[in-house]
Amino acid sequence: MADLFPVFCDPLPDGLRLYVRLTPKARSERIEGVMEDGDGRWRLKIAITAPPEDGKANAALIAFLAKRLKISKSSIDLDIGATSRLKTLIMSGDKDELAAKLAILAG
Repeated sequence: MADLFPVFCDPLPDGLRLYVRLTPKARSERIEGVMEDGDGRWRLKIAITAPPEDGKANAALIAFLAKRLKISKSSIDLDIGATSRLKTLIMSGDKDELAAKLAILAG
């Protein structure tokens, strides 16, 4: 089933790892597509209106994804990148269902 996973996430035993390129202080909150970073890692590009201060953009990112995926905010954890635009999130739940929802969001 690994071929069902979008290039910007990896399956985990109880969820998945999501790689994101965050743009804070955007005019609107939206999915901007998929991009490959300088290290060859594919990432889901997401724009958030919150500023990158005091964790506001990270909280807004988690809330945005939770709402779009119709899952609880508590099932999404920031793993890497608290102060970086390049972030790694851990999402708990049914990995196949999460991957399908993310693929739809990414277009």
